[in-house]
Amino acid sequence: MTPNIPHVTRAKHGRPVHHWRRDVVELAALFTAVAVADAVANLVGHGPDGPALLVISAMALAATAAFHVWWSRRHGHAPPAIDTGARPTAEPRPAGPSEQSSADAVAGALWRMRTTVKDEPGSLAALCAALAGRRVDILSLQAHPLADGAVDEFLLRAPGTLTAAEITRAVALAGGRSTWIERADAHDLVDAPTRVLGLAARTALDTAELPLALRQLLGRCTIRSLPGTPAGGGPGPRPVPVEGVLEDTVMRLPAPEGGVLTVERPYLPFTPTEFARARALVELDSRLGPRIPGGQDVLTLPGGNDITVRRVDTGDLTAARAMHERCSPHTLALRYHGPVGDADRYLNHLLSPRFGRTLAAQTASGRIVGLGHLLWDGDETEVALLVEDDWQQRGIGGELLGRLVAMAVEAGCESVYAVTKASNTGMVAAMRGLGLPLDYQIEEGTLVITARLDSVPEAARPLHDIGRHPLGDPARRD
Repeated sequence: MTPNIPHVTRAKHGRPVHHWRRDVVELAALFTAVAVADAVANLVGHGPDGPALLVISAMALAATAAFHVWWSRRHGHAPPAIDTGARPTAEPRPAGPSEQSSADAVAGALWRMRTTVKDEPGSLAALCAALAGRRVDILSLQAHPLADGAVDEFLLRAPGTLTAAEITRAVALAGGRSTWIERADAHDLVDAPTRVLGLAARTALDTAELPLALRQLLGRCTIRSLPGTPAGGGPGPRPVPVEGVLEDTVMRLPAPEGGVLTVERPYLPFTPTEFARARALVELDSRLGPRIPGGQDVLTLPGGNDITVRRVDTGDLTAARAMHERCSPHTLALRYHGPVGDADRYLNHLLSPRFGRTLAAQTASGRIVGLGHLLWDGDETEVALLVEDDWQQRGIGGELLGRLVAMAVEAGCESVYAVTKASNTGMVAAMRGLGLPLDYQIEEGTLVITARLDSVPEAARPLHDIGRHPLGDPARRD
């Protein structure tokens, strides 16, 4: 009688591999057992002590079987483990609720979290263990060293049922303090070096990208550029050294065009690492100097006239002033809220790529007949339009506005707003033409229209498809 030993086989090309040596041994054992059984039968049948020998054999067989059962339960049936260097196979888990919770963890919510821990061995390990205990997966980790500790920044994937308060509580029990957490999205899955290089490339191509790059690098923050010599001759901003100044939740850097660039984030102090990254982006922008992307679109208006839409900057200041001179006082008053005679003073600021992006519509002769501005206003975004009197009611304002909104969406803006007079029916019609959800606020004749951009990809597409070509279409770019 052979013991019940489980067979262990290895797979090769999807089929079990049989070993001839094991088959020969089992066959020899079978013949030996038959021979022993025949000898025992002869002794029992023909020997004088046959019954006694039979009883003794039964007792020995029972003892052997009992010993085999005890040995199997103690050591198991598995063969000795052999370390092949391969990754161990995951242990099977029962189906049911545990599988469901695992699926929730994989398809759960993304979070960005930052917390401060002591700079001592084991502090980060305790934090990771606390997150693992809540089935939170750490997708990426950045460490920002401080003088008295370290700020750890995480990208987490947590079960959908786990709230921000529960995550924060687990982190606090593990030794984390000053914890900040917010929802993340798929764009945050890009690792930090790749994201920084991408922002540097965007900044190198376009001066107007610097505020956006800083905002994407540092999260929600307010960015202001204060000129070195303010209008009116008043005192200018406090000068800063070349290397900049870091003051808790505010960093101040020398603006590339002069003056001071301030970045403020009231809810979370900046780390020295973030300050160094921001300073590198500003220095890159300063070294490259003023620049805007080339390219332009030639469009045919419903009346048959061709116009060119392109990016402009302070180099087009003379042509923009000439357009101002051709506009009526009524048109300028609808666009600007101060004295009409001061309109030219705003142009240098409006055309500067440091404060936003400007599109111009110009005729075949090169004369500018329309301007559209996308202005970075802290953490908000303003749109503004001005079309020369003789070129109004031809679709130029709607074309410029649609392209400005597309730029705002690309920049990650959540909304855009326009400030105008309640009597400016042209601007109101252009905003309605976007097909976006609009909010209206009016006070003392001033109308503020805010367009939410969460549905702009679908709503704004018809604006560019009806006989028009979006900015950057290679088929229409010169």
